[in-house]
Amino acid sequence: MVNESDVDLGDGTTLHTYDTGGAGPVVFWHHGTPNIGAPPAPLLPATARFGLRWVSYDRPGYGGSSPRPGRDVASAASDVEKVADALGIERFAVFGHSGGGPHAFACAALLPERVSAMVAVASMAPYDADGLDYFAGMSAAGVGSLTAALAGREAKADYEASAEYDAEMFTASDHAALAGDWKWFLDVVGPAVEGGPGGLIDDDLAYVAPWGFQPSDVKTPVLLLHGGADRIAPLAHGEWLARQCAAAESRTFPEEGHISVLRHGEAALEWLAERP
Repeated sequence: MVNESDVDLGDGTTLHTYDTGGAGPVVFWHHGTPNIGAPPAPLLPATARFGLRWVSYDRPGYGGSSPRPGRDVASAASDVEKVADALGIERFAVFGHSGGGPHAFACAALLPERVSAMVAVASMAPYDADGLDYFAGMSAAGVGSLTAALAGREAKADYEASAEYDAEMFTASDHAALAGDWKWFLDVVGPAVEGGPGGLIDDDLAYVAPWGFQPSDVKTPVLLLHGGADRIAPLAHGEWLARQCAAAESRTFPEEGHISVLRHGEAALEWLAERP
């Protein structure tokens, strides 16, 4: 069972949170774009088996959380700290998928006394990453979306007003995963966009702007999972991130894409369970 509640940030805004409860080590889930923050249902059985507790939240502008135009990636650390304080949680791990990866990095970099370990799956790297050809290997839809974000909020909003779903951003293995257990994504994408593209726009603007920290600031244990065939966050992004983190363990799965790589999420949870 997942308990939902709202955390009052004291400025008239709230964050909508999710909590599977229990006394075990806490793992904060950081969702992708565009999703709400419900913890990943396909991984709940493994979470219970390893005695872990998922906590998560809708990023500002998604689901039940108040919009916050202009937020940067680093702001996730403050948001997570406030959620953790409200729930009486002192120490926790972080686990991010896709666009949740940068936000997990933010927590590990900026909350070193509270974050025990982090996992990032199919994470993108910063746009200003030195030596990285950012768009190489990325689908046409991804290039178009993030290029629009580089042009500013108005251009990004115009792009989203006419953007269409591009099935080519996913590999055959992704489509197989989405037809199986990971059809769960349908449950978190729909509610994320039903109120409009505001959360998605804020996310993409944040990804291509300065993040507010460097991935190399992370000193906690790091596990990076990446699919070699990923067309949304190409493998070069994961390889670049791995080079920045002295404590990183990197696992690459050549045949996996952006979604299908989550089939290895159970092993990542086992890795976290060994680092309470």
